[in-house]
Amino acid sequence: MTQFFQLHPENPQKRLIDQATEIIRKGGVVAYPTDSGYALGCHLGDKKAIEKIKWLRSLDDKHNFTLVCSDLSTIGTYAKVDNAVFRLLKTHTPGAYTFILNATSEVPRLLLHPKRRSIGVRVPDHRITHALLEALGEPMMSVTLIPVGEELPMTDAEEIRERFGAHLDLVIDGGACHLEPTSVIDLRDLPPVIVREGRGDLAPFQV
Repeated sequence: MTQFFQLHPENPQKRLIDQATEIIRKGGVVAYPTDSGYALGCHLGDKKAIEKIKWLRSLDDKHNFTLVCSDLSTIGTYAKVDNAVFRLLKTHTPGAYTFILNATSEVPRLLLHPKRRSIGVRVPDHRITHALLEALGEPMMSVTLIPVGEELPMTDAEEIRERFGAHLDLVIDGGACHLEPTSVIDLRDLPPVIVREGRGDLAPFQV
């Protein structure tokens, strides 16, 4: 049965955060709020949970999965970051961006794009997300919760429970989220390439 936690968006309850991270560590799939819609998340090395998320979103192997990270230093463990890219990331994280970078050997193979060996990385500006990541002590594998056939992410936890509750282990209600998804920026080579226009300001990445 799906659990449903109501967390304060500014001061999330530690007891519920600890319970949520335990569900993630045990292979659970969770829906949680970010600064850009709700997302689906799981432990980054859990193949069964990742396959469930791929099924829920009808994603193929060419989809770039995202590691949701607590800070810039964590990104450097999982993605190759040179000085120029570091400066861009430092200026624009946390925020409503997903950056595509070349992955390091720390990234589980099942998360990699099969041809490019790339990975998405993201540092959201949302207290509940940061509390989860801090308690986990590592990134989460994540994708935006955009239902099949739709273009915008879901923003209401009650609706998520009604539509997807049978397939999720936990829905975290942190209140309403922004409707737009993240902007996706490919930083594998410079100048940057804008893959998807979303909530983040694109002006700094346009040449």
